[in-house]
Amino acid sequence: MGTGKGFGKTILFGEHFVVYGLPAIASALGTYTTADVKVVEGKGWMVDDQRPATPGYKKKKFDEAMQSITNVIEHLKIDVENQKLEITFAGDLIAASGVGASAAQCTSLARALNDTFSLNLDDEKINRAAYEGEKAYHGTPSGIDNTASTYGGLIWFIKNLDGGKNTMDLLQTPKKMPLVIANSGITASTTELVADVRKLKEENPKKFEKIFKDYNHLAVKAKEALLEGNIITVAELMNKNHALLQEITVSGDINDKLVDIALNNGAIGAKMTGTGRGGLVISLAETEKIQDEIAEAIENAGFDAWKTMIG
Repeated sequence: MGTGKGFGKTILFGEHFVVYGLPAIASALGTYTTADVKVVEGKGWMVDDQRPATPGYKKKKFDEAMQSITNVIEHLKIDVENQKLEITFAGDLIAASGVGASAAQCTSLARALNDTFSLNLDDEKINRAAYEGEKAYHGTPSGIDNTASTYGGLIWFIKNLDGGKNTMDLLQTPKKMPLVIANSGITASTTELVADVRKLKEENPKKFEKIFKDYNHLAVKAKEALLEGNIITVAELMNKNHALLQEITVSGDINDKLVDIALNNGAIGAKMTGTGRGGLVISLAETEKIQDEIAEAIENAGFDAWKTMIG
């Protein structure tokens, strides 16, 4: 029997802006998915998915999840004709859109198979196997989710708009930072929102040129602050990033409400993360006590919230 785990992730800076070749910063979460693999008589494989999840998530993603498992097993050339694998997924990462749940599942499986069959894979090869699994969910994934899931920590990401290799640099911060993730319960279409932003950009090129310039400056400062472990500056820049996302119309009323709840209950920085107009909001706390208070306030307002650490 072998075990493995893969971290969740969140986008700290750069959703939507990353589409235009501007930098994004992702962070692995302190919460993770685990995989256990047991070899028994028979052939093929079976799955027991015990991960906590938002309602409907696992059902909606079932076919993709099964294909991802096949991808990882085939990539690692595991024999399932002469033996059967019993795979169990669990952990404390709540499977939901926007937290890298699929990558965490793929990474945990790759590590568990590595442990079970003594494959002696290093992190680079684990990451490659997880990327193959991610193809089942995303077609041609950027690789940022599985990289965060495999290595942990922070990732500086720049999409190559010419189709070449993307920039993905691993960053190290000296300080773990308490984070609260709030779930609006609303799922918006990423494709539609990206199209809306593109249309606005075409209608207001000068306005967007300034917004992009402001964001790029912000991202560089955020990278420096994270490398220094300066949580106050990181939080201030999160607030500014949220204001820019409001300007490009991707933060809906529900996101702004959750940001306000967090800030009014001790958060030093808060912003939407991911697609927007629903989805998730993240907020930073200086201490775990304040983190508890923010999460409680969000839950008292009728929303799901969970606590984790970044960095």
